[in-house]
Amino acid sequence: MKTKTRLLYTTWLSRQADLNGVAESTVLGEKQFAVDPSVQQVLIDKQAESSAFLGMINVVPVDEQSGEKLGLGVAGTLAGRTDTNARDRETRDPTTLDADRFECKQTNFDTHVGYAKLDLWAKFKDFQLRMRNQTLQQQARDRIMIGWNGIIAAVQTDRVANPLLQDVNIGWLQQIRVNRPTHVFAEGATPDKIVVAPTGSDYRNLDALVYDAVAKFLPEWVQGDTELVAIVGSGLLHEKYFPMVDGEDKPTEKVAADILLSKKQLGGLQAVKVPFFPAGTILVTRLDNLSIYEQEGTRRKTIVDNAKRNRVETYESVNEAYVVENYDFALLIENIEVGVEDGE
Repeated sequence: MKTKTRLLYTTWLSRQADLNGVAESTVLGEKQFAVDPSVQQVLIDKQAESSAFLGMINVVPVDEQSGEKLGLGVAGTLAGRTDTNARDRETRDPTTLDADRFECKQTNFDTHVGYAKLDLWAKFKDFQLRMRNQTLQQQARDRIMIGWNGIIAAVQTDRVANPLLQDVNIGWLQQIRVNRPTHVFAEGATPDKIVVAPTGSDYRNLDALVYDAVAKFLPEWVQGDTELVAIVGSGLLHEKYFPMVDGEDKPTEKVAADILLSKKQLGGLQAVKVPFFPAGTILVTRLDNLSIYEQEGTRRKTIVDNAKRNRVETYESVNEAYVVENYDFALLIENIEVGVEDGE
């Protein structure tokens, strides 16, 4: 890299040491260091700014690698009366009813930037911001991809065999399949298929499918929750139902409009389109029912100036878990086949 770039790069390394409370020799010596909790929280906030969807769910730091869920959503009804002549009044946890636990698993976000690109960035005043932001948005996109498509947490991942990061961690949809199979609607009259078509089908349209599924699978006290949405996969709703973002909703350089609200409702619920959601699938839930837990103190970095490859390499890892806070608020409808375009 050029001399000017080298000076800026060294200044950036020193800033990393200062921000994270480690000796400058640790960072300059290309040794691993733990990201300070305050910096970790800033990174969480910046990811939320880079993705409108992540800003609408819970992305929170947790102390332990495994434990009971935080219960960030609503658990259930609270009102009632007790005959105190016969029994004591009993309190109720207003946060969550599910007893299953979470386990944060290590995810690696290893990247590199070539000297030529660093020389280009050195021409701008925001060199340090460019260094920080180089992976910020892609990490956010990867997290969304894992949340929808993650099946297992493999010891050795295979990006070619699993292009949607299916083997990096266990995502939200798989959590529902495993932990609440009674809230998975995956077949109609034909095995492994729910057919939506005007005739000879399980349902005449998607409205009827969602309305019936909510009535059958969700508890009665959940069905009327006004914050329930229907997240839809590609091919289920025509693009005309998702207007371009404009006016007051126009995305800024900081916030990516990666969540689109449809003009059309499904079964009385707001239809929502998000990145990387599986085709032929609908998830009925509250957005605040979905969480990513990031174990505090586990975001670690090693920054290496690899002259042999003319690039700077960053080895970064963090322990994280994908959590459905309350399965009462989660209904997965999959294997949907639409005979003709709904509404046409």
